[in-house]
Amino acid sequence: MFVFKAAVVGAGTMGGEIAQAIASSDIPVVLKDIDQKFVDHGLEKAREVTKGQLDRLVQKERLTEEQASARLEEVIGLIEGATTYDSFGDVDFVVEAAPEKMEIKRAVFAELDAVTPGHAILASNTSSLSITEMGGATLRPEKVVGFHFFYPASVMPLVEIVEGDDTDPETVQAAHNFAQAIRKQPITCGEVPGFVVNRILNSAVGEIWRAQEDQGLSIKKIDEAVGAANVAPMGPFFLVDLLGLDTVLNVAEHLNESYGDSFYVHEGMRKLVADGKLGAKSGGSGFYDNGEPQIEGDADPDGEALAELMKLKAVVESCLVLEERVCTVRDIDLGMMAGAGMDPRRGILPPFMGADMTGLDTLLEKLEAARAEHGERFAPPTVLRRLVAQGRLGQKSGQGFYAYPQADDGEQTETVKLETRGKVAIAWLANPPMNAISPQVIKDLGTVWEQVKASGEIGALVIASSIPVVFSAGADIKAFTQMDEGSGEELIHSGHTLLREMSQNRVSTIAAVNALAFGGGCELAMACDFRIAAQSAVFGQPEIKLGIIPGFGGTQRLQRLVGPPKALEMNLVGDAILSDEAEAFGLANRVVPDHELLDTALAWARKLAGQAPLAVEHVKRASDDPDLDQGIDNEKARFAAAFQTEDATEGIAAFLGKRSAKWVGR
Repeated sequence: MFVFKAAVVGAGTMGGEIAQAIASSDIPVVLKDIDQKFVDHGLEKAREVTKGQLDRLVQKERLTEEQASARLEEVIGLIEGATTYDSFGDVDFVVEAAPEKMEIKRAVFAELDAVTPGHAILASNTSSLSITEMGGATLRPEKVVGFHFFYPASVMPLVEIVEGDDTDPETVQAAHNFAQAIRKQPITCGEVPGFVVNRILNSAVGEIWRAQEDQGLSIKKIDEAVGAANVAPMGPFFLVDLLGLDTVLNVAEHLNESYGDSFYVHEGMRKLVADGKLGAKSGGSGFYDNGEPQIEGDADPDGEALAELMKLKAVVESCLVLEERVCTVRDIDLGMMAGAGMDPRRGILPPFMGADMTGLDTLLEKLEAARAEHGERFAPPTVLRRLVAQGRLGQKSGQGFYAYPQADDGEQTETVKLETRGKVAIAWLANPPMNAISPQVIKDLGTVWEQVKASGEIGALVIASSIPVVFSAGADIKAFTQMDEGSGEELIHSGHTLLREMSQNRVSTIAAVNALAFGGGCELAMACDFRIAAQSAVFGQPEIKLGIIPGFGGTQRLQRLVGPPKALEMNLVGDAILSDEAEAFGLANRVVPDHELLDTALAWARKLAGQAPLAVEHVKRASDDPDLDQGIDNEKARFAAAFQTEDATEGIAAFLGKRSAKWVGR
């Protein structure tokens, strides 16, 4: 399903910013509300946000004033304000952003069902309400999905894609690709109260709220102490003032009703909301008024103890979300990074990364102590106990919720680290931040491959990522554009030679695909004999969007794995496919839970390494398609031709400049 035109229902601050995010990605969008004054407010918000973004580009000298002014009018010109559904007859994707009341949501969805084409996806920006219940108000519940932005939508990159009981997988995948098209970071999750980020964040912050009221603590000193402890980007009470006390209270009460006393509701916040003191949205009066607290309490907090409680509770709730199969390890952490500001670059680690760094055995001890002091809400989750029992203790043991390289002693290449475990080896891709397939990566992977072959003992090689959130996001386009014709041709030739040899050698190869495998990353995985994918894995061949074609076998190996029709679709459309579809079409041999990926890949490697080496080689060569060499030669020639076109120059420039390409057909 493709989105050529979108709509947003509800033109409040959030609706205006959502419409702006869509329009700034060059997609026409209708912004609808019941009254023209609300529509005008939403349009003004979109203009304000766009101007702010463009002004920053002018300050960085990436745009001139004239270019910024023209772009502002171009973006706003893509937003149509409306008080009726007259323009909804050809929309492909609708985001409902009405008030958080189920009766209002259901009424809007019933109206949308009647005025939009049958193929249109109807999405809700709800932060906690039931997608299934909203879908029940339509004749197309399979096309109803959650599409939850975080405030402010113009800044926060996260979108939670929420799957209701009736939501079709194709709808989820289309929503995932639409989120990427508007330059947002999607995570997918099941339908539970609070979904992922709000559930985990409220569970953790609730411990701060509880301690503040129980101990009469100063909220100002709490905010200072928690900020200093570097467990969150800002203090919890200051954050609520920014988000709106009424919005936060609504979610907190819903979670308390759903999950019980493990989720604390701050009574002082209830009173402030009753008095109309909502934070920034009510003129700035909320937990603070002109910087002064409006909540009783002046005792000094133990900042380290509060920060520790917050971290422990976040891990507990994250594990429960995982155990309930609501979301995956990688998407939970990614959600907390993109939706709650837990940025590892600033030393603020999301729950599972933080747990692995602490050590899962140490974390288990801390939770047992917290349970003894504070009660069952700190009971260590089953998944944590299981990992500790397995000896998977986090980074120090090489595996925890994530896998970590334990590279061999001695000299290592720059971007690929070799780890040997008897007859099995692991080639760890280590080219941060996104494991781009650069010329150096190709060279280093070739060096590691030669070492594996020369050992005479290794029977299977696992190619894995040392970066938890990505396998490989694709070729290093910038590096490729800086190469001259001779070096570029040599790189393509050497890369193809390496990948071709992997498919014919007696050493079996397994790609352990943990997350994004796009472009060159997907082609590397396809060159392996087998692909074991985590549930969080996402595959794609997006080269067409840059005006080029796959250059490392993507036009050849993909069709041999998924069949010509699906391969043609992936290469010509360029959209991503999620792990379940990859398995269904044969791109992935198996899909496993994120935290079981390396174990599964190593089990396959041990099995394959135990087979007769000569027989393995004969089977691989006998199974090898004799037409592949000719096909790859054809691909190399066409890749070179495509790379030299004006469209390729424009597409690559647009990609690097984070803008839409304008094709000329030359």
